[in-house]
Amino acid sequence: MLNHTLAPIPHTPPLVELRGVSFGYGDRVIIEDVSLTVPRGKVVALMGTSGGGKTTVLRLIGGQVKPQKGQVLFDGVDIAAMDRTELYAIRRRMGMLFQFGALFTDLSVFDNVAFPLREHTRLSEEMIRDLVLMKLDAVGLRGARDLMPSQVSGGMARRVALARAIALDPDLIMYDEPFAGLDPISMGVAARLIRQLNQALGVTSLVVSHDVDETFLIADHVVFLANGRIAAQGTPAEMRATDDPLVRQFVDAEGDGPVRFHYPAADVAEDFRLPGGRP
Repeated sequence: MLNHTLAPIPHTPPLVELRGVSFGYGDRVIIEDVSLTVPRGKVVALMGTSGGGKTTVLRLIGGQVKPQKGQVLFDGVDIAAMDRTELYAIRRRMGMLFQFGALFTDLSVFDNVAFPLREHTRLSEEMIRDLVLMKLDAVGLRGARDLMPSQVSGGMARRVALARAIALDPDLIMYDEPFAGLDPISMGVAARLIRQLNQALGVTSLVVSHDVDETFLIADHVVFLANGRIAAQGTPAEMRATDDPLVRQFVDAEGDGPVRFHYPAADVAEDFRLPGGRP
């Protein structure tokens, strides 16, 4: 008799995983005991108040800093345990869109996008030309190839930076405040590009953003960081419906709540020497 028992389906680890990660500078704790996963092929948003540790998470994933406690895994491998050669190899599987683009100001649009291809591959210039034009076409800027960064708008510069970020066909794209400083049209274009490229290229996206509306439109999962810890997480719909006071203050843009409007200070009567205060 034939045995028709099916072989077990192999477990595929998430592309990125943080396990009990803590990191800080001296006595200042940035993140503490943070655990999160970034599933393959999804758009995951990191949101929260300024100074909550969002950009630090990106730096940990890129291997710029090492956790003081816990593990940061990329494709199941501990990034902190890699030597320099291994780390540089794994970084070629990551694309990074820096806040405000961070283009090389003395290089043309074409050469900005070609830079990682020339730096990390041995492709011919003819092949690089075709790849650069393909990436620029994907972000709608093939016709701007010969312009300098000073000749393009802020929104266009962000799209050039996105074309550069996808030049090496990465598995993961990290976005640090991709909507900062953009007008509503450019913001909408950037948001649609993140979603469309995620689907078309089959990549995984990790988006650090403060913009609730645009981020909620494109994210599959949202993680709120506050005071170095995960305050809440879930789908955008779940985050809009949550009763968590910190998330509610953030989503509703309330001026006061768990994050206080007034920085801790002495009593008003004491500071202004009002009656009832100290002489």
